[in-house]
Amino acid sequence: MRFEFFIASRYLRAKRRQAVMGVITIISIIGVALGVAALIIALAITNGFRQDLQNSLLRSSAQVQLQRISGDGIAGWRDLLSRLRSQPHVVAASPAFYEQVMISSGARSSYGLLKGIVPDYERSVSSMLNFVVEGSASALNPEPPSPPSPSSAAPGAYAGNYPPIILGKDMADDLGAGVGALVLITSPQGELTPMGLVPKFQRFRVAGVMRSGFYDYDRSWALIRLADSQKLFGEPDIISVVEFKVDDIYRAPEIGAELERAAGPGFQTTNWVQQQAPLFRALKLERIVTSIVIALIVVVAVLNILIALTMLVMEKTRDIAVLMAMGARRRQVRRIFVTQGVLIGIAGTVIGLALGYVLSIAGGHYRWIALSAQVYSIDYLPFAPRAIDGLLVALVSLALSFIATIYPSYSASRILPAEALRYE
Repeated sequence: MRFEFFIASRYLRAKRRQAVMGVITIISIIGVALGVAALIIALAITNGFRQDLQNSLLRSSAQVQLQRISGDGIAGWRDLLSRLRSQPHVVAASPAFYEQVMISSGARSSYGLLKGIVPDYERSVSSMLNFVVEGSASALNPEPPSPPSPSSAAPGAYAGNYPPIILGKDMADDLGAGVGALVLITSPQGELTPMGLVPKFQRFRVAGVMRSGFYDYDRSWALIRLADSQKLFGEPDIISVVEFKVDDIYRAPEIGAELERAAGPGFQTTNWVQQQAPLFRALKLERIVTSIVIALIVVVAVLNILIALTMLVMEKTRDIAVLMAMGARRRQVRRIFVTQGVLIGIAGTVIGLALGYVLSIAGGHYRWIALSAQVYSIDYLPFAPRAIDGLLVALVSLALSFIATIYPSYSASRILPAEALRYE
């Protein structure tokens, strides 16, 4: 064992008459540990929010969308879809028809986004149909089941001659519309008549209720067949967008540019990065601010190390003078107190990392903290601890612990043995 490490470790084990120094040392270790643990937990929460929101978005929506620059529908979409599906980096493609509508059930109504889909294509691009928790997504298949005869229909059941619709869970709850209920879809794109502009409307039968876990989708999305959406809005065989699933979500902008060139003039693409840029910028800013604020806890804890070492130098002035009189060099004296401060930092950092990761992993597994989905888009507080965060936090903590030892160790090395021992 090196000389400096031996002396530093002896100083850490305070004797009974030096109980005050022992308490200060323990407080310093606890302070560093709590600061490190708080920083690990805070970073795990911000990572969890970003990861959960990103996964929910990518499961529920396309990564790249192609549409007309003019905003008109895409005619001849089958040939275009077949051609673009063979492009590099494209895993799957699906047609979709979007329109804002009002959905009513009795006296209740809600505004939502209606999406016309072809189920076989939709399943290859997103997982929306896999989120159906009540009823069945098979009702959206192109060939609807034959309507039951009135004699065989169950009491109170609706007739099967209405087109099917799948509602988001929160929307269905707000409307009070369960599986089998009828809802009225009203389109703002009305029909011009001698009486003026008359809104288009049609009744749909609720065939299923989906729960994606992402509040915006569960609150405002509804799915119907593509052919039914075209009929509702009085459109020919056109679609709003072509949606793509790509092999590298982080290269979505570059892949979108390639798809624009392949589609020809008059087309433009958007991607999930552009669509959700404000959300992810806010999460990034929140992560930075949270890290700075929580890091101040570590800084305050490290000040305890500075105070503890300064008091120790004052108490050990005689011991330091004796060591120097026996031949200890100034740099060795400095190393004694640097080593002691770093040992306190290491102990606090190790305890803090262990505590932070244990609480983060347990919190993510058991979902201890519930949230309001209306505010946070998810219904629980997510934790996603990362190893790289632990490494960075440990480096910062140890660096601050080292900086805190500079002044006390320098003061100790400047002690003059003759002056210190003159009155001993």
